[in-house]
Amino acid sequence: MHFNLVFEGGGAKGAVFVGAMREFERQGHTYGRLLGTSAGAITATLLAAGFSAHEILAQVNEKLPDGSPRFSTFMDVADSISDTDWENSVLFKLFKQVDWPLVPESIEGRMDNFVIGQLTQMKVYRLLFTFLELGGLYAGQAFLEWLREKLDLDGRNLRQATLAEFYEHTGTDLNMVASNITHGGILVLNHRTAPDCPVAWAVRMSMSIPFIWQEVRWQQAWGTYHGRDITGHAIVDGGLNSNFPIRLLISRSPDVIAVMGPHDGTFALGLLIDETKPVTDSGFGTASMDPERAWEMKNLPIVRRVSSLVNTMTNGYDKIIIDAYKDGVCRLPAQGYETTDFDMSDARIAALVTAGEQAMRDFFLTFKL
Repeated sequence: MHFNLVFEGGGAKGAVFVGAMREFERQGHTYGRLLGTSAGAITATLLAAGFSAHEILAQVNEKLPDGSPRFSTFMDVADSISDTDWENSVLFKLFKQVDWPLVPESIEGRMDNFVIGQLTQMKVYRLLFTFLELGGLYAGQAFLEWLREKLDLDGRNLRQATLAEFYEHTGTDLNMVASNITHGGILVLNHRTAPDCPVAWAVRMSMSIPFIWQEVRWQQAWGTYHGRDITGHAIVDGGLNSNFPIRLLISRSPDVIAVMGPHDGTFALGLLIDETKPVTDSGFGTASMDPERAWEMKNLPIVRRVSSLVNTMTNGYDKIIIDAYKDGVCRLPAQGYETTDFDMSDARIAALVTAGEQAMRDFFLTFKL
């Protein structure tokens, strides 16, 4: 059978899509339009670039020379803080108000520069700065380079491709969702709405989970979005608006057609990550937090609370559509897996992939078109 596919956001839990697609391909099904948010946007992009589920799994299992997962590098602290970011920050303005006791004003400027220089050399300070001033703990540059590398793999030459060039090269209708927090709206990024936006940056915007990765500022070189200039707007994870945007593939309303084009009549199959469904042999409940990682800001109660609030809001918006379209949604197990588990063991990855495979197999046993 032939389907349009939509993939939910879920960070590292997105590895479950690999198993689901492995079974999907094994059964001989094919896909047309691809749509995703965050981790779903990554999966959709790799599929659109011609990767099979087996090839994607090889990338998920990629290791560094020391044996650690390549994915663990996605939690990359910024190497430096630019002069522009520092000078435009609230921290800079507060710092300049500090009056050094008994220090002549002519010397204060040099002392300020010295102290600033020392602070920015500290990894923990850069982590705090980007969290407070740039919207996220991690730079996201390692992910961007990883994706560009994959888009060039085996002669694909799509590293710098725009959405229009990508569509022309692959013929696949790729769509991903991001959120414009400057304007307060949803962005549906594809060759119709943002033809000049690079594919790699579109994915990077879609996966920018607030407080985890730095927000992305829309660049003038990326052209307009749906005919509107949004240069300088802050763009983050699409999950803020819709973590499971299946409405974009099933609705025939004018607002959807405006960004997606006419409905093509193909059945939409949704791949939903379900944290309530257990994963066999995942080791859930047996491990405790590594004490050396307990200090990380992502583990602070405030960050976890905000993340839970965001999840609640987005899940509430999507739940209405999910309930109405339940026969077209394949629920993939992910209990015990965290969004930021990019350093999970091979065994845990294998368990998640196998669970996705089984869930897709079970879905097609009862599915009727």
